[in-house]
Amino acid sequence: MFANTGLELLEACKEQNCTIWEYTLKAEIENSGLSEEKIFEKMRKSLDVMKHSANFALENEVKSVSGLIGGDALKLNKYSQNNNTLTGEFMVKAMARAISCSEVNAAMGRIVACPTAGSCGILPAAIISAGEKLNKSEDDLVKALFTASGVGMIIAQNATVAGAEGGCQAECGSAAAMASAAIVEMLGGTVDQALHAAAIVIKNILGLVCDPVAGLVEVPCAKRNSSGTVAALTTADMVMAGVKSIIPFDEMVAAMYKVGKQLPCELKETALGGCAITPTGLKLKEKVFGKSK
Repeated sequence: MFANTGLELLEACKEQNCTIWEYTLKAEIENSGLSEEKIFEKMRKSLDVMKHSANFALENEVKSVSGLIGGDALKLNKYSQNNNTLTGEFMVKAMARAISCSEVNAAMGRIVACPTAGSCGILPAAIISAGEKLNKSEDDLVKALFTASGVGMIIAQNATVAGAEGGCQAECGSAAAMASAAIVEMLGGTVDQALHAAAIVIKNILGLVCDPVAGLVEVPCAKRNSSGTVAALTTADMVMAGVKSIIPFDEMVAAMYKVGKQLPCELKETALGGCAITPTGLKLKEKVFGKSK
C-alpha cells in the first residue's frame, strides 16, 4: 500500500533508506505483481512519448484543430538560440517544450496526461530540460518520472488533479509540484527537500482558475504549461539553495483542495468565467463553434 500523506512517505523513505523514486517503484512492484524491469520499461515508453511531444513542435509548426493555438513552440525555440534572451537558452527552450506538448495535444497528437492532458507539458518539459542540462541518462529521467508519480499519487489521494473539481491549480499546480520534486531528487536533494519544493509550487499557484476559451484545452492552457514549467525549475533551485516551505506539503495539498471546493463552477472548466467570457474569448468561441441560437 502506498503512503497516504507526504509525512508517511517521508517516514517510509527514511525507514527503508530510499528515495521517492525507489519507494514508488517498490510500491508498483507490490501492487502490480510485475517485475522491476517490466515496470521500468513501461515508464520508459511513457518517457519516449513525452520526448516526442516535447520536441516535435520545436521544429514543426503545429496547429490545433480549432486553430486557436499553434506555432508558439517553434517561435520560442528559435528565440532560445538568441544570445539576448533574458533567462537564457535553457529556460526559453524549457518553455518551448511545454508549449510543444500542449500544441501536439490540441492537434490530436499523442501525449502523456501527467497528471492531466491540460497540464501535459509541464512534467516532460521540466524533466527533459533539467536532464539535458545535468547530463543525466535516460534511466535517470525514468527515475525522475517515478518520483513525480509518487508525489502525484499523494496529491490525488488527498485533493484532486482535475480542473473540473479544483481549477487549474489542481492540474498545472499538481504537475508543477510533481516536476519540481522530481528535479530536486535529480539534483541529489533529499525526500524532505523534494516535498518542500512541491509545497512551494502549490503555494505559489494556489487559486489558479480553470477557464478554457470555448471549452477547449488551448487558451490559456498552453501558456500556463509554460509558466508551470518555469515554476518547477526555479523552485527546485530555490530549495537546493536551502529554502524551505513554511507551510508543510500535506497542509498545502489540503489547502489546495479546500480552495478548489470554494471556487465557483464558473471557474472550474465550464468556460463560464475568466478568460473564457472576455469579449475576445467569446468571439473566439463563436469563431470555432458558430453563433449560439
